[in-house]
Amino acid sequence: MNQMTHPEKGNRRVAIIRARWHADIVDQAVESCQSDLEAESYDVDVFDVPGALEIPLTAQKLAKTGRYDGVVAIAFIVNGGIYHNNYVSTSVSDAMMRVSLDTDTPVFSVALTPHNYQEVEPLNDFFVRHFVKKGHEAASAVKETLDLYARIEAGETAKV
Repeated sequence: MNQMTHPEKGNRRVAIIRARWHADIVDQAVESCQSDLEAESYDVDVFDVPGALEIPLTAQKLAKTGRYDGVVAIAFIVNGGIYHNNYVSTSVSDAMMRVSLDTDTPVFSVALTPHNYQEVEPLNDFFVRHFVKKGHEAASAVKETLDLYARIEAGETAKV
């Protein structure tokens, strides 16, 4: 992990990057993730980007500062009738993995692409609830991963 990593949970800092397309849905994951992390005494900074394609470079810039132990990327990537969403989703996901490996800072993804989405109330309601759940899951993944990396850096051996 980066040079700012602290084994004490209260000193950990996480950046959340949120795409502003479909903000009403995306913000549900931001709020649940941020709330869970702050309840564990993590410091959380939230950064806005226009869309999902801006996430990887922003994640890289944040990771390279050395101020963050992890980065969470949150976006809702929909097809909009032209099916570019698969390309966007793959590009963003691949680039976020590259950022993790290149900077030694984990980047967690809540960049979700539904198979089919239309802006109708039942689907919006479903995805609002789904993104709340995904925010909680992301916070849990952050905590578990950073705890694991702290143990690895401390030289602990695997537990069977």
